Amino acid sequence: MTDLPQDLRYTEEHEWVAKVGPTRVRVGITDYAQSQLGDVVFVQLPEVDKDVAAGDSIAEVESTKSVSDIYAPLAAKVVAVNEDLVSSPETINSDPYGDGWMFELELDDAEGVDAVLGELLDAAGYQGVIGG
Repeated sequence: MTDLPQDLRYTEEHEWVAKVGPTRVRVGITDYAQSQLGDVVFVQLPEVDKDVAAGDSIAEVESTKSVSDIYAPLAAKVVAVNEDLVSSPETINSDPYGDGWMFELELDDAEGVDAVLGELLDAAGYQGVIGG
């Protein structure tokens, strides 16, 4: 059974999104995604201060099985990356919703964050995507 926190939002590309401030969200890949990838051996993180559009490929996760693009779930600016993943990429496997987060994005206004999050999948919607 895939771990699926109810308080997060999800994309069909298997990213999770958590609101961590009035205009800031944290992004990582889901437990389902990391289990499909297998052992993560390398992570390429986005550049801090980079403006991204929703759907842009902005990071990469390499596993023993494949390489997967990570997409921006919304248009925003990259304001933080999880540097610990550079030396410990396997953290994505062991703690995808905690210490395995990948980057944080900042939007211009709080209403924009809530509106965009409302357009993403809730846990039940994502469960439908992964077939559960």
